[in-house]
Formats: sequence, C-alpha cells, structure tokens
Amino acid sequence: MLRVRCLRGGSRGAEAAHLIGAMVGRAVTGWVSRAFRSTSSSAAALPLTADEPVTEHTPEECPVCAHNEWDPLEEVIVGRAENACVPPFTVEVKANTYEKYWPFYQQYGGQTFPQDHVKKAVAEIEEMCNILQHEGVTVRRPEPIDWSVEYKTPDFTSTGMYAAMPRDILIVVGNEIIEAPMAWRARFFEYRAYRPLIKEYFRRGAKWTTAPKPTMSDQLYDQDYPIRTVEDRHKLAAQGKFVTTEFEPCFDAADFIRAGTDIFVQRSQVTNFMGIEWMRRHLAPTYKIHIISFKDPNPMHIDATFNIIGPGLVLSNPDRPCRQIEMFRKAGWTVVTPPTPLIPDNHPLWMSSKWLSMNVLMLDEKRVMVDANEMSIQKMFESLGIQTIKVSIRHANSLGGGFHCWTTDVRRRGTLQSYFL
Repeated sequence: MLRVRCLRGGSRGAEAAHLIGAMVGRAVTGWVSRAFRSTSSSAAALPLTADEPVTEHTPEECPVCAHNEWDPLEEVIVGRAENACVPPFTVEVKANTYEKYWPFYQQYGGQTFPQDHVKKAVAEIEEMCNILQHEGVTVRRPEPIDWSVEYKTPDFTSTGMYAAMPRDILIVVGNEIIEAPMAWRARFFEYRAYRPLIKEYFRRGAKWTTAPKPTMSDQLYDQDYPIRTVEDRHKLAAQGKFVTTEFEPCFDAADFIRAGTDIFVQRSQVTNFMGIEWMRRHLAPTYKIHIISFKDPNPMHIDATFNIIGPGLVLSNPDRPCRQIEMFRKAGWTVVTPPTPLIPDNHPLWMSSKWLSMNVLMLDEKRVMVDANEMSIQKMFESLGIQTIKVSIRHANSLGGGFHCWTTDVRRRGTLQSYFL
C-alpha cells in the first residue's frame, strides 16, 4: 500500500521566509529602487520605479511551483526546433550517440540539421503547443537564437546546438527554478534562450538559482574514453566509468525526476557525482536525493528509462532495468513495464533511442500526452484509466526528445508531499 505524507508549510521554511522577506522588502524598497536606477544596465533589465515596491511574493502568487511530475499542469515551457544545429563531434558527443550516426556528426557537425526535417519538427511542436493550450495549459517558448555562431572560451571553441529540450537545462523544485550547468560544450550558452522567461518569473516572485557553470576544459572529459561498440558501453557502464570525470560539477536537469520530497537521479554521461552532490546540498534538508542506476550502456537523461507518472506509479524500461527497483516495490509503488516502441528502424534518431515512446508528459494523474503513432503504449495507459492526448512528433523525436524532454513544467497545482517513506 502506498504511503503518502502531507507536509505543512511548503518547502524549506517557506512560511517564515515569506514573512521575513515581506518585512525586509518593505524596509528596503526605496533603497533597491534607487540602486537599480543608478546602474543603467540593471535598470534596463529590471525597470523599477518608486511606485513599484520590491516585496516577497506569497506562494499562492508565485508563477513557478511544481512538486512532482503529475499534478495538474497549468504552465509549461515548450522548446524550439528553429535553427537547430548538429553539435561538433567531440568526445562527449561521441560517448552519447550511437555509432551508426557517427559519420553524420563527422560530416555535419557545426551545421544545421537537415532543413526539411527541422521544418517538419517545427510544425509538429507548434501543433503540440496548440493542443496543450486547448487542454487549458499556458505555453511559453524560449527565444529563437542563431546556434551556428562559433564561440570561444579560454578552454574550448564550439558552435551551439538548440533550445529544443528545456527539460535538459531547467528543473522546477517547489517555487524555485534551477538552471543546470550542462555537460556538452555545444550547450554551454543554451541558457541564453531561456533567460528572458526566467527573468520574468523572477520579477514575479520565483526563486532563481544557476548551478555553478563548469569550465568544460579538457579535464572534465576522459579524452581516451574507449568507445568502439555497444559492448564497450555496457562494460564501461557496469564498471561505473563515464566520459565525464569528477573534475568539476556538471549535470543535466533531465537526469533528475521528482516525486514530492524525494528526487531520483542517475550518474550518467552528462551528470557526475559532484553535480549530484551540489543538488543534494542545495535542496537539503527538505528534499532527499536518491541515486539509482540502470543496466544501460549509454545513460543520459532518466526520463526514457524511469518515468514517474503518478503517486507511486512509475514506468520502468524493460531494456534498462533499475537495479534498485525492489525498494520502490517495498514502498508500495506500482512498477509498470511499457510495451516495445513501434517507431520504425529506418526513422532517424540522431540523439536518442526508440524508447522516447515512454518519454510522456502528464497533464494530470488522468491525462497523458503520448505519441499518436504509438498505439501499444496508448492501450497501456487506457488500461491504467489514463486518457491519452495524442500528438505526432516523429520528426521532433529525431532531435533527441519526446514530450517530457521537449517541455519543462513551470507550474503544477498541488502541494508538497512525501510518497517514498
């Protein structure tokens, strides 16, 4: 039997913090307004006047609030396929892609993805946005950016990739939005597409945290990471060896998945233990971070391997079994094995596997957004009493994500609870 415990007072002493914040906010209103007006660049970014008091917002007013993956969805960020570029074929990209696509990266790295394919992906995502809005969800989008521009830091030179997968870079925990540091050099400046939105949420009362930005110098990567075949990947993953080292913290937000006060994460090719430890310390003591692992030759992002879709209800990939699955069963969870994906072998999946079929987005406990072509998993959801909202995003899948990847849930209507006692 699933045990659920409600927590009073929200996250990390929210009631006391909001009371104190409101008092301090009133006291310093005039000073803050003058300080921002005195700096032209800040004033342009945060236009404040004497008539705009700076106060702490109450939780009910906060535009950002999500505690899990299934509470009723009210607002979501949906990514953009426009201007998507193939990342340069660096060691970290090689470690995260399948060998049959390596010639594609070697030939097209730094250039745009095939334009006809991108055009179709753009149309699919526009239709997805329309359907979300029809279902009562507010949809926000990142800024379009030219990702083909080359940039240089003291440690590396690269071109960009895209702003297609907000799940990779942003995670909402309570009323806080956290920017992940990322681990691919081609994604170093991806946050720029989302900054206008995040600044807006911040002005309206959300907490905003940017995790430490890695240098992404050569020391972050095992330059001799020995990948030749899938068998190599299996062997290295079983030994706990990954292309990213522990030189500095790095993580993609999509390696974390939320269930109230418990957040589950995997060590992957893009998320190292230092990154996990940063999140653990940052979110303690209200939230517990649990490291879980899978029999996966290419771990990168948890949500096409282990996708929590309801209180005590999880989809577990049969091809990548969870080594700690018994602890979920002992906690009263129901573990559901999704059916084999139906996506054809000849459909290009440059950055992912067919298991994007289980990379679904819950609109609430009884509604799920699922691919219109995946009849088998539709029937599975219907057998669970969950209504399927069908959308076709086959061409968008090719860019590396399903519905969960293409979105970041900004606000879900619910309360913080414990589902894993």
